[in-house]
Amino acid sequence: MFSKACEYGIRASIFIATKSSKGIRVGIKDVAKEIDSPEPFTAKIMQILTKNGIIHSAKGVGGGFEVSPEASKSVKLIQIVDAIDGNKIYSGCGIGLKECSEEHPCPVHHEFKKIRGLLLEMLTKTTLEQLASDVKSGDFFLKTLNINE
Repeated sequence: MFSKACEYGIRASIFIATKSSKGIRVGIKDVAKEIDSPEPFTAKIMQILTKNGIIHSAKGVGGGFEVSPEASKSVKLIQIVDAIDGNKIYSGCGIGLKECSEEHPCPVHHEFKKIRGLLLEMLTKTTLEQLASDVKSGDFFLKTLNINE
């Protein structure tokens, strides 16, 4: 449903917010490793998130990425999605048709419209702080478990 860049952006934002809540800034290598993303791709995503005020970047010794406590409370998931993927997810066709509307619907139009509404509601209500708290609790994870380890 989201682009790969958006998925990485969401995971990176949650990871950074989790570390920031403990007063820790994280570098690009740590972010890329934690979200299982190539470092150059992660750097581009971090630029987008920084430019859109979702995360903060500090240069120099002790620098890295962080999310302020205020931003963690106020940044909603929808801001991350909009910054990376734009708003096409809320209006696009469920099966990818260029033309799909109430007047000329695709076979899944009406059901997909309901799903988009629920998704929009969740993205609008969910804050970075909530997601970071879920991860810190140990009940939710940002990485897939490797059953071979």
